[in-house]
Amino acid sequence: MTPEATLARFREYMVGPTRFMNLLSCFELGLIDRLRENPGLTAVKLGDAVGVKPDAVEQLLQLMVKEGFVAYDEGSRAYSLDALGGVAEADLDRALAFMKMIKVAMLRQMFYLTESVQTGTLVGLKELYGFDGTLFDAAAEHQDILESWGRLAQLETGHVYGWFFENLDIPAGARVLDLLGGNGLGSIMTYRSKASPGLHVTNFDAPGKEEESLRNFREHGVEEHCSFVGGDIFTDVPTGFDVVLIKHYLDMYDRGDVLRILRSANGALEVGGQLVILAPVYPEDVTDRDDSQVDFFPTFLLGCATAQGGLQKVSTYRDWLAECGFELTRVVGKDPADIPPDAIPRRFILFATKTA
Repeated sequence: MTPEATLARFREYMVGPTRFMNLLSCFELGLIDRLRENPGLTAVKLGDAVGVKPDAVEQLLQLMVKEGFVAYDEGSRAYSLDALGGVAEADLDRALAFMKMIKVAMLRQMFYLTESVQTGTLVGLKELYGFDGTLFDAAAEHQDILESWGRLAQLETGHVYGWFFENLDIPAGARVLDLLGGNGLGSIMTYRSKASPGLHVTNFDAPGKEEESLRNFREHGVEEHCSFVGGDIFTDVPTGFDVVLIKHYLDMYDRGDVLRILRSANGALEVGGQLVILAPVYPEDVTDRDDSQVDFFPTFLLGCATAQGGLQKVSTYRDWLAECGFELTRVVGKDPADIPPDAIPRRFILFATKTA
């Protein structure tokens, strides 16, 4: 890449945050909804409809016209939806949920990315919310974070879990450990999707999760088939299981802690037992321009979510698993045709067998 091309690429980074907020504001102000309902509105009529100055409407819609999202007719000076008119509302809702999470849970916090990396703490959460901990801990106390993150998590879970359980093979009557299973809903889904005589699913998490987990088991009528064990994932994981599930969170830890978690999973399994990991992974070639995970996750994790961790390549997980007494036996990725074009995470299922 020439110096000129490098500087031109810098320009893409400079305008990234401004383009993001311009697009999202057009939705938040209701401009896109008004144009969907009544095509051919001038800036004056749009401004009257949403309660803002027509001058501001004209300025915000310049980018929408440039991108081909919105069309502008010079003769009538009216706007109508262009490319946005062909996008299904359900698809827009999914993309906007992700954008709203970025706005609430990331834009302000990532201002402190440098300081967060230097200190190993989420400086943005401390400065903006007076909160020490992770984004997920903060969501339990701050409604704006909960609403933005919770909505996205709900959509993401619904989109991923059906595929995950379709590809999950659990032997009849197996003893399954859902490692850091949270409120127990994953354990419930595991039992219901793979039910067999004698199958039992144990949710392991911090003791504070016990009451909610057991309540969910009772309400879903699976209390005879699902149980809870509380403890520290690094020291207290129970033993004697045939299958261990690790879903969603392995990328939130640095290498040293990932190895400790994998060793805990190893200790929980009988020899020949199966470890199943659900996680987003980097492509082996991170220069792949079609993959946006390296654009997103380092900033999200280090500056906004956990102040540690990061996605890894499958080859890296293979090495780490081998170091902890596992052999990686199978890798399943979602069919690209089933991944929305706006999606950032690329999740895979890694199957490994305990060898020692």
